[in-house]
Amino acid sequence: MKFDYDVIVIGGGHAGCEAATAAANMGAKTCLVTMDMNKVAQMSCNPAVGGIAKGQIVREIDALGGNMGKVTDATSIQFRMLNKGKGPAVWSPRAQCDREKFIVEWRRVLDRTPNLDIWQDQADQLLVKNGEAIGVKTIWGVNIMAKAIVVTAGTFLNGLMHIGHHKYPGGRCAEPAVPHFSESISYWGIRSARMKTGTPLRLDKRSIHFEDTVMQPGDNEFHTFSYLGMPPTLKQLPCWTCDTNSAVHEILRADLANSPLYNGQIQSTGPRYCPSIETKLVTFPDKDQHPLFIEPEGEDTNEMYLNGFSSSMPIETQLRALHKIPALRDAKIYRAGYAIEYDYFDPTQLKHSLESKIIKGLFMAGQVNGTTGYEEAGGQGIVAGINAAMFCSGNDPFIMKRDESYIGVLIDDLVTKGVDEPYRMFTSRAEYRILLRQDDADARLTEKAYNIGLATQERLDWWLQKKNAIGRLVKFCDETSVKPKEINSALEAIGTTPLRMGCKISDLIGRPQITMTMLSTVIPTLKEMMNEPENRKEEISEGAEIRIKYKGYIERERMIADKMHRLEDIKIKGHFDYSQLKEISTEGRQKLEHINPDTLGQASRIPGVSPSDINVLLVLLGR
Repeated sequence: MKFDYDVIVIGGGHAGCEAATAAANMGAKTCLVTMDMNKVAQMSCNPAVGGIAKGQIVREIDALGGNMGKVTDATSIQFRMLNKGKGPAVWSPRAQCDREKFIVEWRRVLDRTPNLDIWQDQADQLLVKNGEAIGVKTIWGVNIMAKAIVVTAGTFLNGLMHIGHHKYPGGRCAEPAVPHFSESISYWGIRSARMKTGTPLRLDKRSIHFEDTVMQPGDNEFHTFSYLGMPPTLKQLPCWTCDTNSAVHEILRADLANSPLYNGQIQSTGPRYCPSIETKLVTFPDKDQHPLFIEPEGEDTNEMYLNGFSSSMPIETQLRALHKIPALRDAKIYRAGYAIEYDYFDPTQLKHSLESKIIKGLFMAGQVNGTTGYEEAGGQGIVAGINAAMFCSGNDPFIMKRDESYIGVLIDDLVTKGVDEPYRMFTSRAEYRILLRQDDADARLTEKAYNIGLATQERLDWWLQKKNAIGRLVKFCDETSVKPKEINSALEAIGTTPLRMGCKISDLIGRPQITMTMLSTVIPTLKEMMNEPENRKEEISEGAEIRIKYKGYIERERMIADKMHRLEDIKIKGHFDYSQLKEISTEGRQKLEHINPDTLGQASRIPGVSPSDINVLLVLLGR
């Protein structure tokens, strides 16, 4: 056995698994170094994938030929399409998964990936020669050599867990921290700092009074994460909701002095968009209640995740507060919530390929870049893995622009703006939301992935079949007319204005009350055109409908994109009282007031100022 590879991936989390499989599938001889082969892709917090903008990232990973979407579909116990009441630009898939089966399925993927070895060990030192990464040394004295190194160590680098006044080194509950590897990277001039995240306590399902909760079932629609369209096979389960109350808040407020977040024990910055319950009380003192979500950890377990109750308060305080919630008055827990501090590296020292600007051949992905979330990690992981393989073969890096993917937005934000708090993706961070929908990631990325050798011929053919079918359907609707007598009774039945003269089917689809499926019930020729295979019929009709219905929005967004290139010439200093601009997000107002930028270009690069905030300033300047 020779420890000599093209690519080494350090860390077997969501970023590491995507990086390792991407590099290996592109032909690079790859070694995944992980502390525990039986906990690859562990869901350290909520066993759920997707959500607002995160779901789009997972679909992009899948369109590129990655695995997170397929693994999620195979282990899903509830699927929901969020924001369905809004436009398709912000529709976001989300799935609750079986935590244990998710690990097993990912391990199966790793074991069946050619060119990929797994080595159970812990990285201790980065080996560098003449400014270039050449390998790693492990705690067991093994030197593993490679042309490219991908670091995806998550929260393990000098990880320190907190519950009340107690603190203990660890990268995750009951798992050791990595004490020296971070220093071996910083030694070469790569800046590091500390961040904090946390997780809620876990409940015993048998102790919950579900009669005092509201059931939240999943969807029964056709959507899946993978474009290859494998429906879930596990038992589909509901989630439940309840709320905190003033009694809960009183207990928590009374003991804030013992919270590591407020007694000086934790100095690092936590995630703004996933705050602990004690942070919610301090940030929103007027709120009498906060929503909680009780979510299953798996198909066969009694362990439940209490979403919304992340905390590092003392265990007894967590329990006393918990028991003031009617549904949880008799609740038993498997383990308490805790906070964790860990090292990350300044992402502005990375190229858009996620290669270090300082050490050649060193790539970084995931929470080590200051992000939070499985999906953000996976998106960076697949890009880092692709580019590590490209680096080994001497090819140009693979870089996605902001108008090509949410992953491109994520990476551009990291390397351009940096981070001062754990970065989480939202649809509002992307200025081209209508172009970056969850339904069209295959249209944007699959052919690109095929051309670099990652997406398979099967996946390319699958996309081309969909592309051609959607094209035929759109063309038919643009060219086919319908007469008033054929359609008016159906239009009146749904409360929309009847026709006075004939019009194209696409003009009818443009009405907000009308869907293509509805029209197919009264227009036989349209129904015949929609006669695709059952496993693709709804996907194709939805794709065609979105392209027809939102054509004007797409054209308008392209005009906005042209304006974005002129931002550097637009002076804004002294033009605005940002505190009065209610159209801008609270975070955006705070950051703009603090920095007071000279130009709109400078404003666009401030962390926390989203592209939609910049669009608001553009509109106001026009006025």
